[in-house]
Amino acid sequence: MSGRASTERLSRLLAMVPYLLRHQGIPLTEAAEHFGTSTDDLVHDLELLFVCGTPGHMPDDLIDAQWDSGRVYLSNADPIARPSRLAVDEAVALLVGLRTLAQVPGLHDRDALEGATAKLSEATGEAANAARTAAHVSIDVGAAAQADVLAACREGLRGARRLHLSYLVPSRDERTERDVDPMRLVSVDAHWYLEAWCHRAEGVRLFRVDRIESAQVLPEDGTPPAAAVSRDVDSDLFRPSADDLVVTLDLAPQAAWVVDYHPVESVEPAPADGWEEASLRVRLRTADTRWVLRLLLRLGPGARVVDPGGLAAEVRDSALAALARYGP
Repeated sequence: MSGRASTERLSRLLAMVPYLLRHQGIPLTEAAEHFGTSTDDLVHDLELLFVCGTPGHMPDDLIDAQWDSGRVYLSNADPIARPSRLAVDEAVALLVGLRTLAQVPGLHDRDALEGATAKLSEATGEAANAARTAAHVSIDVGAAAQADVLAACREGLRGARRLHLSYLVPSRDERTERDVDPMRLVSVDAHWYLEAWCHRAEGVRLFRVDRIESAQVLPEDGTPPAAAVSRDVDSDLFRPSADDLVVTLDLAPQAAWVVDYHPVESVEPAPADGWEEASLRVRLRTADTRWVLRLLLRLGPGARVVDPGGLAAEVRDSALAALARYGP
């Protein structure tokens, strides 16, 4: 089971136990419908509850579930009988996200969003005021600044017109000028992306809208070529491109797991100059070095930057700054 599926299942189980305790004898099919799952998956969840309970793992410590009659009965689950509730900071963060999302141009089903925001605001009381202030700041510097760019992208899509973009490449802190044939606008993880055929790269690229400094609709036809195929943004959003920065790292044996968890372009033995055991030299591409910096700080002495030198200096400065917080 994937990490995402495991997280979703855990969330469902935490919500399921209080609900079933309050609805003893509910038909199995009705319970499955309530949680948006199949009866088979619900039975798998109920089977998992048999091995859940308080420490000790004796029979009386575990949750008891019965459903053979077609109706669900639950007992011995008092420790998690109350529904999960948001902490104040979680509620505030959610409200900020909802209020920021409400300002995104072209948003559909705005009534549902406003309804959810109102209910959460009522439940959080005074904390909602803090969320309202934070959201206004975010809106001023974020979504409102993207409105013109989004409008130009939509105009190009509607009229099949080419766009001229002034785009910031964060890995090189460089502004680039390029002409693109727009394919679609997608929203992923609170960010808008323009997918387009880039004439500069001669391939399909995803451009984060908040990094497009300006977008101009051109009179030229913007129909993408036949070779332009949309990517799966759920699994292939961060496909490396030729515009990305190439980072070369040496990994000690204890850091070799990086190769299995992150996309790399090449892997080869590293020169034996510092680590006694066999180590790896890997190359990867990234559009933003910030996640690489966080990874390197996490790996500590298990990794070192070969290239670029600027990233090595940034890692060193960040590590020294972190150490300084602990005092002399």
